[in-house]
Amino acid sequence: MIQIGIIGGAGYTAGELIRLLLHHPEAGIAFVHSNSHAGSRVADVHAGCCGETALAFTPQVPTDAIDVLFCCSAHGDTKKFLDAHPLPEHVKVIDLSMDYRMAAPEHDFVYGLPELNRQAIRRARHVANPGCFATCIQLALLPLAGQALLKDDVHVHAITGSTGAGVKPTETSHFSWRNDNVSIYKPFTHQHLNEIRQSLTQLQRDFRSALRFIPVRGCFSRGIFVTAYTKCTLPEDEVQAIYEAFYADHPFTFVTPHSPDLKQVVNTNKCLLHLQKSGDLLLITSVIDNLLKGASGQAVHNMNLMSGLEEQTGLRLKPSAF
Repeated sequence: MIQIGIIGGAGYTAGELIRLLLHHPEAGIAFVHSNSHAGSRVADVHAGCCGETALAFTPQVPTDAIDVLFCCSAHGDTKKFLDAHPLPEHVKVIDLSMDYRMAAPEHDFVYGLPELNRQAIRRARHVANPGCFATCIQLALLPLAGQALLKDDVHVHAITGSTGAGVKPTETSHFSWRNDNVSIYKPFTHQHLNEIRQSLTQLQRDFRSALRFIPVRGCFSRGIFVTAYTKCTLPEDEVQAIYEAFYADHPFTFVTPHSPDLKQVVNTNKCLLHLQKSGDLLLITSVIDNLLKGASGQAVHNMNLMSGLEEQTGLRLKPSAF
């Protein structure tokens, strides 16, 4: 049994992670750390766990009792924690913040997108879980980069649910503002652009074109809906074959002949991709659940890979029928 510790256990991604791990056949949760909720029952904060666990949040971090540490802390806090708490050599780390997503000589974190780095993740001690927008956008574009087909600017429009803003209420996540409303933010400057470009150039080293990304706040709770387009001279059937071959042995990413919608992926670890040509433009639609495939589900997928388990263990989740 893999013993798990969780740092920063009060947020949405931690709640989903706890929910997944409680039903994972090969994992047990040793502790869930939170300073702000220390002593409170986990099920009192994450009400969906009611009746499923008697765990309480703890301010302690007994890392000698675990095999894997998930860091669900705010951006910047994982690095502070790891600097202040040297871990036993056997403990593997999966960080859901953006602290280690960019490759750098001062750390050994592997970028944890399984569809790109599966073999490296299997050998890794430290994994940086990708961002939610970055996951959805990269999965839309990686097969093109793999064939050096990204020769022109890439235009991306992506709308995300309110859970992407985190559990703490803000002016733009308050229900009365967000409901029945749509707005853009950080156009052309979103922080996930760097990790997206890093992955694309890993496959296509000469990729220098612009990534023009417009993030949008949606008036729904969870999910990301991406449409991306770029010039591509190949016929649609050839592009379809490239995508199907690229994802043929990846259990969570699927190319569908039907235009997908969010309800097909919410509460699953799936990514659905749809391709459509219009003249010399290729349109790719990509949809995921931001809290699962875009965060906690992908983190469990990474744990499975790092632990030598079958990739889908604990992640055979089904969407709602409605």
